[in-house]
Amino acid sequence: MTGRDGDGFGVTVGDRHIVASQIVLDTGTRTLVPPIDGLDGVPFLHAGNWLDHPDLPEHLVVLGGGYIALEMGQFYRRMGSRVTVVERGERVVQREDADISAALQGVLVRDGVDVRLRAAVRRVERRPDGVRVVVEESGRARAIDGSHLFVATGRRPNTDDLGLETIDVRMSDRGIVEIDERLAASVAGVWAAGDIRGGPQFTHSAWDDYRILMSQLAGDGARTTARIVPYAIFTDPELGRVGLTEAEARKNAKAFDVARFELAKNGKARELRDRTGFIKVLIERGSDQVLGAAVFCTGGAELVHIYVDLMNARAPYTLVRDAIYIHPTLAEAVQSAVSTLDR
Repeated sequence: MTGRDGDGFGVTVGDRHIVASQIVLDTGTRTLVPPIDGLDGVPFLHAGNWLDHPDLPEHLVVLGGGYIALEMGQFYRRMGSRVTVVERGERVVQREDADISAALQGVLVRDGVDVRLRAAVRRVERRPDGVRVVVEESGRARAIDGSHLFVATGRRPNTDDLGLETIDVRMSDRGIVEIDERLAASVAGVWAAGDIRGGPQFTHSAWDDYRILMSQLAGDGARTTARIVPYAIFTDPELGRVGLTEAEARKNAKAFDVARFELAKNGKARELRDRTGFIKVLIERGSDQVLGAAVFCTGGAELVHIYVDLMNARAPYTLVRDAIYIHPTLAEAVQSAVSTLDR
């Protein structure tokens, strides 16, 4: 952007200069490259370029223990690569509850992925046959030698070269555009959508941002970011998630009960010979409404939508409990989970 231009905002695209009274910022994010000694001299894979590299790594070292790291780590392991996941924290996917983290790590370890926790990366070295990652574990330096490196340590907003400072749009230190519930930025006429506006950073939430903008710019203005956004981790099994985690509910001093059901007890899961996983649902005392749910099983990203619908309708869990579900189906497990509260 080139600043204000009369009654609008000036934007230069190539050799064209465009003036508009309303501007929507939707430039997405890119891989956050951490300030690790030597990393700038080592070629590495990331979420934006891995499809450009058709060769299968012999030994892939993955930096990070978040959603992308687990998905890609399991994928490459099942394709035949040796995989080492390096996470500086005490567990993987630390935004999830500890039992979810343990279950996801267990699945990767079962597949043969080497998961290194509490491992701080000190430097990266390029070697003739690949890459060396030097980590500090328990106060000692250890070397992990691999053929390829995958960086999955977060995302960075693509806002640093937009010239937003010329119109005084407020941003966080990380480059996130500050917006209100209508997706309006701090300067009238400027809006932000997608990953750069902070909050949930998923394709489906960005798509809903479009519906919010349509409501605000060409509709009745009723649609806002006051919404329920589910998400999934596409490992195998999948994790479908919505609402509060158990830790968040306790931090918010919510009064709730935890319903839990093991997929090994579900008839369809036994037929499929895929009994791995469980369902955990938080039910608020008094209202009987769902505060959050974790569906960790085959089809978890699909099954979680039953709880999403309950939450959007602000309906009690008894609506699912008292319904008739087809037998045998995995969806029965969704019903079985909330039914455990009444035993």
